[in-house]
Amino acid sequence: MSVKPEEELVKEWEREQAELKQRLQVGDTEDWQTSPCFTGLERVGGVDLSFIKGDDINACAQLVVLSYPDMKLLYQDSQMVALDAPYVAGFLAFRETPSLLHALRRLQEAQPSLMPQVVFVDGNGLFHYREFGLACHLGVLSGLPCIGVAKNLLQVQGVVRDEQHLSQINALQRRRHIPPDLPIRERAGKGPAQLRLQHQTRVCVGGPPHQSGRGCTPHSCLLPLPRARAHQTG
Repeated sequence: MSVKPEEELVKEWEREQAELKQRLQVGDTEDWQTSPCFTGLERVGGVDLSFIKGDDINACAQLVVLSYPDMKLLYQDSQMVALDAPYVAGFLAFRETPSLLHALRRLQEAQPSLMPQVVFVDGNGLFHYREFGLACHLGVLSGLPCIGVAKNLLQVQGVVRDEQHLSQINALQRRRHIPPDLPIRERAGKGPAQLRLQHQTRVCVGGPPHQSGRGCTPHSCLLPLPRARAHQTG
């Protein structure tokens, strides 16, 4: 099978991203999202792709579904997959979305009553070079609200990884000093987001739906927990 040159592949992916972005919904789309206590939210999901050290082709695709608000495990699925798309910065979705989408579809076929009402994704959403990261991509194709929970900070939309930011990250990693909040500055119109630690164990995010596939950003919930559980299953 012939392999397309990276330049040609990138142009093709850019076109597809632009087309999918036209279907993106940003904002509240479900009734529970507008409730102060998220009344009606019962199931949250997390997806992640874990790689074998030294192997950038074979990976483990994981999906977990937890009950809300008690975060009890309702469902988990892990499956080894072989990735056929190369890694290109800014186009992670084309490499990882197919496997994550298949996991959601397996759940839909096996136990539709356990389908998550929101999915936390190991990757960015609107906070992306072209405002259409992995969480957006998966959200559009799955039809589910998706929120990106990225491990690395992209320097886009006016966000700068400066000395102050790095010192805060180092303090968090050392656990010697927990700043009251860690602001993430975004361009005008997107609004601020903050990374906060409660009791030095739970990470919370507050702000507008800047990371959503479809609109959904709970103002005070344990965002990384479902995604972290998905990562642990691998």
